This record gives sequence, structure tokens and C-alpha cells, in this order.
Amino acid sequence: MSEARIEADWLRDPVLQKILAILGGDGEEARVVGGAVRNHLLDQLIGDVDIATTCVPEETVRRAEAAGMRIVPTGIEHGTVIIVADHRGFEATTLREDVETDGRRAKVRFGRDWDGDARRRDFTVNALYCEADGRIVDPVGGLADIEARAIRFIGEPEERIREDYLRILRFFRFFAWYGHGRPDSHGLLACARLKDGLDGLSAERVWTEMRRLLEAPDPSRAILWMRQAGVLSRVLPESEKWGTDALPGLIGAEKAFGWKVDPLLRLASIIPHRAESAAAVAARWKLANADRDRLIDWAEAPEIAPEISEGALAKLLYRSKPGAVLDRLKLALALARSKANENAAWLDVVAGQVRSLRFAETWSRPTFPLSGADMAKIGFKQGPEMGRALRDLEDRWIESGFRLDRETLLDAARQLSG
Repeated sequence: MSEARIEADWLRDPVLQKILAILGGDGEEARVVGGAVRNHLLDQLIGDVDIATTCVPEETVRRAEAAGMRIVPTGIEHGTVIIVADHRGFEATTLREDVETDGRRAKVRFGRDWDGDARRRDFTVNALYCEADGRIVDPVGGLADIEARAIRFIGEPEERIREDYLRILRFFRFFAWYGHGRPDSHGLLACARLKDGLDGLSAERVWTEMRRLLEAPDPSRAILWMRQAGVLSRVLPESEKWGTDALPGLIGAEKAFGWKVDPLLRLASIIPHRAESAAAVAARWKLANADRDRLIDWAEAPEIAPEISEGALAKLLYRSKPGAVLDRLKLALALARSKANENAAWLDVVAGQVRSLRFAETWSRPTFPLSGADMAKIGFKQGPEMGRALRDLEDRWIESGFRLDRETLLDAARQLSG
């Protein structure tokens, strides 16, 4: 792959070609860089298309605005502006070199050296450039690593990591998405040696990387290597004594039943089923309220027996949070499938779990027929007595399998009122 060229509709896009021409004329140069080039070569979906240019940020702004394009100057101090054209955003960044780093942020100097710009990036597969005509420029050997599906740091791994400790998590995230076989041994050893540096990262950056990693088609190998290197227990100590064995089974169940990739459920599979553990993870990573609540609700939901009847499951769904019950059922089914691969006696359990899950997925919450207004008409006054009576009547209704009708419940309410 010493000579390579891209032929693709996304590169021939007239808007992209116009931006490359604007930023690449009059003695300047512009190339597509990073993810779009990498993903094209790996036959993956193309997301954002980023551009590297020798234009300094002010010149990028001047040229784009002169062409009638809108500018969003986010990150301009680091050389990055977003060019908005045809209702789409293209990130354009001036070539640069790191002058000073502290493991989280870097001071940069703008330049015109493409090789220098490549050497400051993290992995070889992310330092591939593409000319407007499709010719690929490969300063650091990224094409060979694309072919081998290898994730390698550019230059000395420990130097790259000390520039930004988040690169430890990125190493495993990119391996999860694009790597084959074993991780690069030099990179793995560097991650293990410098894992303490992860403590200085913000919670938001850690969770963003972990979520992206868990969204990979099959992150189980990456998670296993994170554990072997001591990185997983550094960012997720709850997993240390729990293990990650449930994750491959969950991924197998996702494929077998067509479940959508669910990073939060995958996270739940590698931490203990305890509310305090779920709450600790949510607090450490500052999860969004909905994610926090879902994780804690899952941990608090009761265990569900494989032989549970539909009636009992309906009562459980009504008394608990249905989403948490669904999460419990999915993880239980995934575990049963894994065991059935080794012991056919588990096949009956799998069948029962499938029935329970299908019932829960189609279950609709029934509406309790009585209200406070009904109780007031009978003679109850607002307050604790009415609340106790309503709870008692609702319990009777639930235990009846939601069969007691409104008139029967009103008769029972009148007896309670005396």
C-alpha cells in the first residue's frame, strides 16, 4: 500500500472540493485528514470530514467568508475553525506543533510542516492526509497499519501519552473499533506504566471515551486488555472484583436477537448488581441524569426467577420500573445463553427468559380504576387515611391480576370507610 488513492463520492462532493480549493490556493495547501481517510480505507462509515491547511486561522476565516461561507470560530486559538457551507460543518485546522503540554492541554505553534503536523497526532492511522485529487499522503506509516488493522502510537508511546493521558483510553477505544489480534505491545506497556495519569482527567472526558469504546461492535477484547493492563480498574474500580465475563455473552445476545448496541447496558454488565456501585460510577463519571437514574434503577431492580409466570412478571413490572426490569431480563438472558453454549441443560432457562422478555417488551401498564376524587365522594377526607385506603385497594387490585373492576373496588372502599 505504498501508493494509494481515494476514489469516492464523499471526496468528490462539490462543497468539500470548493473548500479545499479556497484554502489550498495562492501558495497555501489543504488536505482532508484523519477519520474520513481512515474510515474510508477501513470500509467504515464516513462521519465528519476534517481539513488540515497551511492557512493560519485568520486567513482561513478571511478566505471562507470571502467565498460566502459562514464561520464558527470554536477553538480558533488552537487553529481550528468550523466552515459552514450548504448547512454542513467542516472543521479546518492550521498545521501545528505542540510547544508545551501538561497531560491534558497543549500550547501550539502554527506552521507549514506536514510531517511535523503528523508527528504531533496520536496514532498512525489518524495521521493520513488526502489531497483533493484523492492522492493519500502517509508521513508516519499509517497505510501499513490500516492494512494490518494495528493501532500504534506515532513515535515513542510514552511521549504521546504524557502529552495527553486521555490517549490511554483512546488507544483501547480505537483498538475496539479497528484493531485485530493483540494490541501493539509497546503501546500496551506504555498505557500500563502511565495509567496513574488518568486520575487527572475530567470525568466528562473519561466517560465520553468509555461510552465510545462501549459503542464499538464488539469491545470485549479491548475491555479485557484494559483489565490486563490495570487501566480498567483505574477508571472503573467497581469492575475489579466483578469481572468482565458477562460482556461477550451480552454482545452475542445483541447479535442473536437484533438488539441495538447499548453502551449503558454493556457498562452494567461489568459492574456489580448493587445500588451503591451503580451510584459510585454515576457520580465519578458525572453521568447525565437519565443515564444515572437508569443505572441505579437497574441495580435496585429485584432478581427475576427464570420460571416466573406472566402474572407474577406483570405484577413486578407494575411495582418496579419497567425499564430496569427489561435491563435485568436482557442481562439474565445473555448469561443463560452463554451457559447454554457449555451445558444444554440451560436451554430451558433460555427459552423461559426469552418468553419473559417478549412479554415485558409488549406489556402495557394498566390504569388503577380509582382516584382520590372517588374516595372523597365516598366520605374519605384528604390525608393519610385516604392514602392508606387507596394503597390497600391498589394492592388488592394488583393481586387479583388487575382484574377487579371499578364497581367492585368502590364497594370495597365503602366497606373501608365504614
